[in-house]
Amino acid sequence: METALSVTRTIMEISTQVAIIGVGISIFMLLYRVIKGPTNPDRAVALDVMGITLMALAGLVTILLVTTKLNDVVLLIGILLFIGTIALAKFIEKGVIIERDDN
Repeated sequence: METALSVTRTIMEISTQVAIIGVGISIFMLLYRVIKGPTNPDRAVALDVMGITLMALAGLVTILLVTTKLNDVVLLIGILLFIGTIALAKFIEKGVIIERDDN
């Protein structure tokens, strides 16, 4: 029973480390798309996906460290990502984020 538990733990650590490397590579590829993106909507989508991959990275680090302390960080990134996506979509659509009446 003890060997099965240690084998499972080793497999979990290796698969988590491979996933962290994959997510890290995707973050660099998305950073390239944010910088070089042909249009502003492409940049916005890349930024949104980059935030989701950051959430995944925080979740994977949580699994690797065997803790629940980073769950709040994942939720915070999600909330900020949602607000940022709404603001960016409004800016792309109208050109301003906060409309002011000149009356």
